[in-house]
Amino acid sequence: MKYLLLFLCLFESGQILAQEEKAFRSFIPNNFVFYRSICGDLNHDGRSDVVLIIKDTQKEHIVKNRFREMVDRNRRGLVILFQKENGYEQVLLNEACFSSENEDGGVYFPPELDVSIDHNKLFINYNHGRYGSWGYTFRHQNSDFELIGYDRTEQFGPIVNREVSINFLTKKKKELVNMNENIEDSGVEDFKETWSNVETKNQIKLSEIEDFEGLYWN
Repeated sequence: MKYLLLFLCLFESGQILAQEEKAFRSFIPNNFVFYRSICGDLNHDGRSDVVLIIKDTQKEHIVKNRFREMVDRNRRGLVILFQKENGYEQVLLNEACFSSENEDGGVYFPPELDVSIDHNKLFINYNHGRYGSWGYTFRHQNSDFELIGYDRTEQFGPIVNREVSINFLTKKKKELVNMNENIEDSGVEDFKETWSNVETKNQIKLSEIEDFEGLYWN
């Protein structure tokens, strides 16, 4: 069974996704639907673990937007499963930490959510196209997934105006500021680098995050 689930996790055609949803149905909370899955080793045991992105289905959150189109504003969350010898074990559930993919971005498109696994770490990133991106790095420790890194890029078109990178293990922040603010698309960026200390009281745990939109460092 575990090899079948691993095989299913590698593909994302409509047919395979339907089979995958069925395989993981027991881990999806009532009144939620399967949105997508991500696979990779999260706990250094050599097995492929699974992150399920799930979505709520409350009818009251299907509303008309400002263009009078019906859109689904139900929030999304995640389930993390560790692969064991005879199947999978749920180790984390956060039902509503992500906004809907149909949120109103005002004059912009809403940022695109991307979740990935690399080198035993969980990466949650938001891409806002030509306006920049921001992301969070989590590592499994202390029976949860704790935030160990934060990265943000502010840009306008292809020109990067500012970058912020925070390491919560060393409590250091690196900031790069483009000193050539008014250059054209083909201009050359000139960054000034500064370092500072970051004060944090407690390690941020993925299971306790209510909304990633409120998780921001300047």
